[in-house]
Amino acid sequence: MTKIKINIIFGCFVVLMSCATKLPEIIADVVTENTLHDTDDPAIWVNPKDASKSIVFGTDKNTDGAIYAFDLDGKVLENKTIRHLKRPNNIDLEYGFQLNDTTKVDVIAFTERERQKLRLYSVPNMKPLDNGGFPVFEDAKLPKANLPMGIALYKSPETKSIYAIVGRKNGPKKGYLHQYLLTSDSLGVHAKFVRAFGEFSGKKEIEAIAVDDEAGIIYYSDEMHCIRKYYAEPNNGDEEIYCFGGEYFKEDIEGIAIAKYQGKSFLIVSNQQAHTFNIFDLKTNAFIKEVDLGTIETDGCEVTTVSLGNKFPNGLFVSMNDEKNFFFHDLSSLKLND
Repeated sequence: MTKIKINIIFGCFVVLMSCATKLPEIIADVVTENTLHDTDDPAIWVNPKDASKSIVFGTDKNTDGAIYAFDLDGKVLENKTIRHLKRPNNIDLEYGFQLNDTTKVDVIAFTERERQKLRLYSVPNMKPLDNGGFPVFEDAKLPKANLPMGIALYKSPETKSIYAIVGRKNGPKKGYLHQYLLTSDSLGVHAKFVRAFGEFSGKKEIEAIAVDDEAGIIYYSDEMHCIRKYYAEPNNGDEEIYCFGGEYFKEDIEGIAIAKYQGKSFLIVSNQQAHTFNIFDLKTNAFIKEVDLGTIETDGCEVTTVSLGNKFPNGLFVSMNDEKNFFFHDLSSLKLND
């Protein structure tokens, strides 16, 4: 067989393999209205009185940025949107923050990168609780190590205390993440530094963070390296539990969402440059499958397994799309248990 024939056969084989491995796109149920600048990370607030009136929040990352609020049709809720923020990056939500002796409120926390602050607002009345913001990474020595990016909230199942775990643009090989205890007293709300923890490969940065409240486990994306796993309770120590999954990503490991659905637990992680999502078994860390949800260059994602009425009866998966919007999928469309 000649060299030309061999090359032709090999070329056809590659084409066939490419076609065989092309993932079918799972079409979004809803695509939100556009933001002004650069979408990044979402959070979902489930309305306890009427789940069909829940709110999806999403960051718009710019010097004149915003936290956008969307209804489940993807329409902007202007009266719930927070504007004129200095590069809000990532966002998370937690329920039942003890504001005073008699009042608990749901809260969103987000990073305001250009002001080097952690922000905290009550939901759904969108009142600031932070007196302009809490400074973070005040002891930073490396360039850009004082610029907060990723954030996740953790509510301890034992103490009911709420913590913010914050990542940054750059940081040391050890102690890249900082953890802050959120408290309230007669003088207001406070963010107390608790610990620095978390290894960093040095390859790119750490942005996406998620916490399994029930298990007390933190997951974060060490981009271009692996998904790292740590204890969320400070008293359980700072030693890494596991570093896994890097071989399944084209380049950057990005947004992370945790779904406990139909008796199983899943970790859904953005494979950013492949424009897909990798799904892992939360308990074993084993890779399950890859799905294409139609988004481009996804930074952040979030999920709820609560039924949100007729539009999202099986729960909601939200993913950022690099065209200034977010995609909403009914959770059943990901076919997690198939």
